[in-house]
Amino acid sequence: MANISSARPAPIASATSRKARNRKTIRSIAAHTALILLSLVFLVPFLWLISTSLKIDTQILVFPPVWIPQPVTFQQYALGLSYIPFLTYLKNTAIYCGLSVIGCVISSSLVAYSLARIRWAGRELLFAVIIATLMVPTQVTLIPLFLVFKNLGWIGSLKPLIVPYFFLQPFSIFLLRQFFLTIPHELSEAARVDGASEVRIYWSIIMPLATPVLATVGLFTFLGTWNDYLGPLIYLNDPAQYTLSLGLAQFQGEHNVLWGPLMAVSVVMIVPVLVAFFLTQRTFIQGITMTGIKG
Repeated sequence: MANISSARPAPIASATSRKARNRKTIRSIAAHTALILLSLVFLVPFLWLISTSLKIDTQILVFPPVWIPQPVTFQQYALGLSYIPFLTYLKNTAIYCGLSVIGCVISSSLVAYSLARIRWAGRELLFAVIIATLMVPTQVTLIPLFLVFKNLGWIGSLKPLIVPYFFLQPFSIFLLRQFFLTIPHELSEAARVDGASEVRIYWSIIMPLATPVLATVGLFTFLGTWNDYLGPLIYLNDPAQYTLSLGLAQFQGEHNVLWGPLMAVSVVMIVPVLVAFFLTQRTFIQGITMTGIKG
């Protein structure tokens, strides 16, 4: 009898675990369904953008809208890429983005390493001041920066856009510092015992371990500079130095907008962003999640 009574709870426990798994499955299905429906809302403008870039002119502004182009044509791409000096704007944008990413990663990682890995008086106060600058709107510093760059003779070149990324970038410093705090200090201490300098520790130990957050900082900087419109609009006055975001404004005529070519070039402009995100998606998510482990 003892054996029979001791064997009875097993089916009950199995049924309870089954119910728990079923509830978890239902919650997972509901969450994924909600996310899919929400993602469709955000995909509608993007799908309309692609659809419009493949239409003929008579199908662009009709109502109800034509979602599937009939016929599918690539003439808008040919017209758009020839309407503006696309390769020149692409080269300027690549220079702007590439140098900005390099400057932001190097300068921000150096400052973040000092704030996270080296003990010195006042570092917490300095970090608080750096974070406080995040609350200052860009519009507040716009005129003073313009006057500084004007006195330096940099207006009309890419220097006012690129050089600031080689200096203080508060958000990037915050992300990097938070990640550097998660790296065990024993690694740095062991390297110091072996005679390594701070520069050697920074370059040979910390930087290789910080690949996820470096990719995150680089991607944020790339997205910000690739889509930047206000900066080039203020500092650039030579069409030969325009970036793609500024060049897209040329599709607006006196009476109407060339919607087809505009949508086509917009699609081409989005492609590098999508490629960059999908190539760094895993390290990007890892870098974002790990920056909040330790404060």
